[in-house]
Amino acid sequence: MSDFAGMLKRQKILGDFGEFALRSEDLDQVLHEACRLISEALGTDRAKILEILPAERQLFVRAGVGWDAGIVGELRISMEEHSSESFAINSGGPVITQDMSREDRFEVPSFMRDAGVVALVNVPIFLPGQHAFGLLQVDDIRPREFGEHDISFLRTYSAILGPLINRLLVVGTLRSSEERFRLTVAAALDYAIFTTDAMDRITDWLPGAQAVFGWTAEEAVGQPAALIFTPEDRENNVPEWEVETARREGVAPNVRWHLRKDGVRVFIEGSTTALRGDDGRIQGYIKIGQDVTARKADEERQTLLMREVDHRAKNALSVVNAALRLTRAPDLPSYVKAIEGRIDALVRAQTLLADDRWDGADLLTLLRGELATFLDVEAGDEAQVEAVGPSVRLPAGAAQPLGMAIHELATNAMKYGGLSTPAGRVAIHWTKEGWPTEMLRLCWLESGGPPVEGPPEKRGFGTRVLDGTVRGQLRGAVSLAWHASGLVCQIEVPLSPGPQRCSVGR
Repeated sequence: MSDFAGMLKRQKILGDFGEFALRSEDLDQVLHEACRLISEALGTDRAKILEILPAERQLFVRAGVGWDAGIVGELRISMEEHSSESFAINSGGPVITQDMSREDRFEVPSFMRDAGVVALVNVPIFLPGQHAFGLLQVDDIRPREFGEHDISFLRTYSAILGPLINRLLVVGTLRSSEERFRLTVAAALDYAIFTTDAMDRITDWLPGAQAVFGWTAEEAVGQPAALIFTPEDRENNVPEWEVETARREGVAPNVRWHLRKDGVRVFIEGSTTALRGDDGRIQGYIKIGQDVTARKADEERQTLLMREVDHRAKNALSVVNAALRLTRAPDLPSYVKAIEGRIDALVRAQTLLADDRWDGADLLTLLRGELATFLDVEAGDEAQVEAVGPSVRLPAGAAQPLGMAIHELATNAMKYGGLSTPAGRVAIHWTKEGWPTEMLRLCWLESGGPPVEGPPEKRGFGTRVLDGTVRGQLRGAVSLAWHASGLVCQIEVPLSPGPQRCSVGR
């Protein structure tokens, strides 16, 4: 079953239990139905509710499904310190056992071992005021890894049971179906729960709905349920489709963006369930939904990140392919060295981006990383390079191309220019200016190297890289000037999207 189908099933089960609780005034019937539905929701054979008997220091199997005769409604378990049940009550949180054969935290009651129980998960049931009533426990005869969604569902179920049990114990009889439902789910603030009439006008707006959507009960009651839908969904008649589907099929999914009172959008995973009277006629609808905006945002960020990584990987492979095809060298060792240098430059840029979650890269850090491969720091070579400029945050898409361009300039300087002699120097200066498109203007200035007679006769791979990366990938411009004192390269690239294109003389 898919996550979406499983979520719908569990939402429907919550709605089914809410309907049953509205009709029943018998605590044992309600607890038995709770066990049946929770077992169905998690796909296990057994579930039970254990009630604490404080005076006797015992747990009473008050309700359950899947157990042999003589267990439910009869068996009492001593609250030993080493039992899973006592462990859960004392910790105030869920206890999970995936495989009892490897469990050493506590002992398992003999009736559960005899029944073949292998895995279990339980959550405490608290009455209002944090008074422990007992435990809701699901058991399985197979090893089972109960996931985060399972635990969240059980805790929500437990939160609903607490106030319901309290009311049935104290009051005994609730006045109306609406009031029964209100008191059952009032504590479930993680879920937005409200009811509507047959015309889909809000009749009951519970605290969870106010917490999620912002409107108070006074503001919401009487309004159409379309109040929480986005303008585009209202325009496309989504609210009408939802109630019509629920009327026809019993339940309709409600998994989409919704609107809060303050205009902020929230992503809701929920459902709408039709409520029918004894005669089968529609009396209204119950709507249950959970705010999963944070999770949705994380999923969207993860999707964007995966696309970005895929895009960068394809770019990297294209660069490697170009380097293999276009690199020229007099012999195989020289060819291998040139290829390794270019691939290493690509790897350094990719690593810098990955370290910052593909959100961009610092220009100075990128420059230092590339130049460090050409300089012997112990020999004082670092003094041959001067890098001065303001702090610049490169966009993710600019880091790798600019890193490759710097690598080619440094390679050329190491072979023929300002880094090929001890007295040579390379000065790198840059500025950041412009609006609305912010521009990086970088100048690479070599001096002190061998005398330069003019531009090379042939256009080498390095020049092609500069053109391909700066002009082709970054939509920028590059100029190369071979002065007698050394090469001067000027690069301009946009740091933010904009309509203009750089123009620097060649």
